[in-house]
Amino acid sequence: MAPLCSWRYCSPAPTCQQHTLQCLLGLPPLSHRLARACTAAEGLRGRRRARIIGCRCIAETPGAIRAQDSEQSGHMAPAVEIVLRLQVIPSISQVKQADWDACATGSGEVNPFLLWAFLNALEESGSAVQEQGWLAQHVLVYDDTTSELMGCVPLYLKTHSYGEYVFDHSWASTHSRCGIAYYPKLQSCVPFTPVTGNRLLIKPGIKAAAVTKALAKALLEITDQFAVSSLHLTFNTADEANALAQLGYLQRSGIQYHWENRGYTTFEDFLADLRQSKRKNIRQERKSVANAGLRVRRLTGEDIKPAHWEAFYQGYINTTDRKWGQAYLTHDFFHCLGKAMPEKVMLVIAEEDNANATVVAGALNLIGSDALFGRNWGCTYGSAIKNLHFELCYYQAIEAAIELGLSRVEAGAQGEHKIQRGYLPSLTYSSHYIRDARVSAAIEDFLRRERYQVMYTMDSIRQQASPFKAPAAAQL
Repeated sequence: MAPLCSWRYCSPAPTCQQHTLQCLLGLPPLSHRLARACTAAEGLRGRRRARIIGCRCIAETPGAIRAQDSEQSGHMAPAVEIVLRLQVIPSISQVKQADWDACATGSGEVNPFLLWAFLNALEESGSAVQEQGWLAQHVLVYDDTTSELMGCVPLYLKTHSYGEYVFDHSWASTHSRCGIAYYPKLQSCVPFTPVTGNRLLIKPGIKAAAVTKALAKALLEITDQFAVSSLHLTFNTADEANALAQLGYLQRSGIQYHWENRGYTTFEDFLADLRQSKRKNIRQERKSVANAGLRVRRLTGEDIKPAHWEAFYQGYINTTDRKWGQAYLTHDFFHCLGKAMPEKVMLVIAEEDNANATVVAGALNLIGSDALFGRNWGCTYGSAIKNLHFELCYYQAIEAAIELGLSRVEAGAQGEHKIQRGYLPSLTYSSHYIRDARVSAAIEDFLRRERYQVMYTMDSIRQQASPFKAPAAAQL
């Protein structure tokens, strides 16, 4: 039986007064606009702030035993009141790793980017911090009776739109034309990581549905009381996006390209599913790398040494510099990542096949329970070696996924060139709350038209561009 989701906010009990807006109070402003948000937060010290920070959020749900009895008898069980305490923290280090991860893995799938260790590495290394325009505002929801963490949300107050991969610069422009400051805004995501996953991280159990709905509504009220322009939950799951749409969030769709494991046991099994021309092209690309005098290796765990991270970082910086890009991740991040979650990291490297074994290129992947996630690529002089990027980022990832028995490879944002290499289009989702009604209506109309174009693109690729022998629609 589904939990009842009626809920309300009420004034805090005296024991809740210590939970304050510590995420904003006392911190130097990032900019004049952020200062205004801080001023607004200061204004929440009275009655209105008490309704959110240090509040009690009451949701009703059937008790576990009674829910079972009611299913058997066909009658609804009496509702049991759950009192939740909401807290906002300025750093993930202020919550226990085991408590956060219990919520992050509540869906049953282990997404390494949502784990405490990964988010902490971003903060500890100085990659996603206030000075870079990422002010952590992580939301925690506790059972007020047991003090058990029931849910959490990775959330940031941002002064720009970089590192998100759901592009909203036109939305900022629209706000500006209406005389409204778009920044700061609230962003729920994994910084610099366009990987799908839940953003409302809920501990599993009979209370989960009620906690989810209460938390989703609490985020709206936090956005209103912070007096920021908007709230964005990017790269969330389809189920979460659809649930949030029922609460008034705007829904946006996009496209990524993922490789699906159709029960392959070898790379040759995968190639056998492709059309002859595509199969031949992949074999030629892989052969050209094999003839370039390089040795390709996949490293995990303790096999990744500090020297490998140093070489990879130099390639990462070289690649962003050559493309006039911005290196979001710091030098320390890669070392922090290797120490914090070595069993989740797979580093594919290409090195000279000689005594020096100089690393010339690398691709960073993270290993989940169901998928392999390709993230960053870097090379020194490897860009001069034809097809090296395809080998390290795509083909080695496919081979690894087959060996590990993983169901898919997610190779990051964009990239129509991935299609002919076996990566087919997959929908991505995001949820948005725009406070100004005029701008919200305009963006909602834009999203409706954009969604039509996204679906048209999906259909076109299915019908015309699939590299597989069977129609592309059968592969999706």
